[in-house]
Parts: sequence; C-alpha cells; structure tokens
Amino acid sequence: MHQTTKALSEQAVQLPPVERMELVERILDSIDQPDSTMDALWANEADDRLAAYRRGEIRAIPLSEVLAKYQTSSAA
Repeated sequence: MHQTTKALSEQAVQLPPVERMELVERILDSIDQPDSTMDALWANEADDRLAAYRRGEIRAIPLSEVLAKYQTSSAA
C-alpha cells in the first residue's frame, strides 16, 4: 500500500461511522464516471437479449424463482 494511502486509511478509520460512509460514497462517486462506450455495449446486450427472448431462444425466469435459488445457496 502506498504511504499516502496508508496514512489516509489510518485517519479514515478514526472517523465516526456516519462520516466514514460519507467518505466511502464520495470516493465511489469520484470513480463512477459516465462511460458512453460501456453504456452502448450494455444497451446492445440488452437489445440482443430481448430479441433472443422474443424469438423464443431464451426464457424469462420469475423473480421469485431467482430469489429462492440464491436464498437456498446462502443458507447452505
């Protein structure tokens, strides 16, 4: 870990929990910048999946079924 990062990290853990969460949100917001290339890729993926669904090549799975699968997995 870089020395500056280590020093900042040590200072951050001394903050009250609410202030640490605000700091985390601020850091994440600074990383999460719009990316038109990535947005276009995801839009194409969504279009391709919808078209495949409409052609009957893939089927939809009810949300309750998906949630049940992961609730069972995490309970094990």
